[in-house]
Amino acid sequence: MTTTHASGRGALSRPYQMGSLLLPNRIVMAPLTRSRADGEGVPSPLAPQYYAQRSSAGLIIAEGTTVSRQGTGYLGGPGLYTDAQMAGWRLVTDAVHRAGGRIFVQLFHAGRMSHPDFHEGALPVGPSAIAAGPARVLYDHVHPFTRPRALRQREIAGVVAQFRTAAGRAAKAGFDGVEVHAANGYLLDQFLQDGANQRTDRYGGTPLNRARLLREVTAAVIQVCGADRVGVRISPVNPTNGSYDSDPAAAYGQAAADLDRLGVAYLHVIEPGVNGTLSEPAPMSSPFLGSGFFRPLFSRTIIAASGLTARTGAARIDSGDADLAAYGKPYISNPDLPERFAAGAELIEPDRDTFYFGGAEGYTDYPTLDRALTARAA
Repeated sequence: MTTTHASGRGALSRPYQMGSLLLPNRIVMAPLTRSRADGEGVPSPLAPQYYAQRSSAGLIIAEGTTVSRQGTGYLGGPGLYTDAQMAGWRLVTDAVHRAGGRIFVQLFHAGRMSHPDFHEGALPVGPSAIAAGPARVLYDHVHPFTRPRALRQREIAGVVAQFRTAAGRAAKAGFDGVEVHAANGYLLDQFLQDGANQRTDRYGGTPLNRARLLREVTAAVIQVCGADRVGVRISPVNPTNGSYDSDPAAAYGQAAADLDRLGVAYLHVIEPGVNGTLSEPAPMSSPFLGSGFFRPLFSRTIIAASGLTARTGAARIDSGDADLAAYGKPYISNPDLPERFAAGAELIEPDRDTFYFGGAEGYTDYPTLDRALTARAA
């Protein structure tokens, strides 16, 4: 199945200076969980080819990568807390750089979005002892949501250290920068939201306190990588993984202002109310918490994400709400997405059955536009 998108000439094809990094276009490959790492969290031997195939993106943000064994939330996910994992990622960054690309890695801690099976029977951790939901299961469709234990205040410095150490490994692995994952109901997002965080200490209560862990983690990563090589992803109105806050404008407005003061290179906003397919987005249910809401609060690069097409991505940029547009699922099946947008070509719909686990099928075997045209001509 294919979908025709309007041409991406214009806003999406213009170069962009993001801090010290010059991007050849405004198209970002969003971080995409593919669950192809081995049992020790080492990236798949096919990962260098997969990412290099997509190196024409203005920026690649590699899939969510755990900062510790404690932060593991699902099978097949990569990490950056061992030398073997770092070596596996070095193969990826070398391949992307040889192909002329730029690549950040997204670092995260799953928090309560985990299960005792991943921790030798120990409970996963969260801001409070509140499960993400009563009946849902994790991404492996096997393990149910679990009631975590609340992190003790004296343990939180250790979580910050996990991010700092992983950022150091990312730098040694050759990544151009790091994205801190504070979205989609994982640990840093859990601390931001009062639906998951009911602490009464300095990490709970007010938006300022709930954003404290994000500030500390981001500051630690900046110490390692430099502010112009660090970004943060947030999802202000997104029910993923049981996420909920009673006043998201206050919670995420606080976070954005904090991150602006820290000087991070970009704020990556998952916009609300879109359907996440290759078709046109549905009307935004909370447009005031889209990328435009954060423009007065954040003075550097804003990346808009979720359900964008070539037309709507360019419109975000032309309006001034965002500087870059991120694409997720389209990048799974269209490795040369910028070229397809520029040509106004059809997009290939991805095969959902091959999103997770497996080998080359649905991972490195999608054709580029040139290959597709050659095959059609033959």
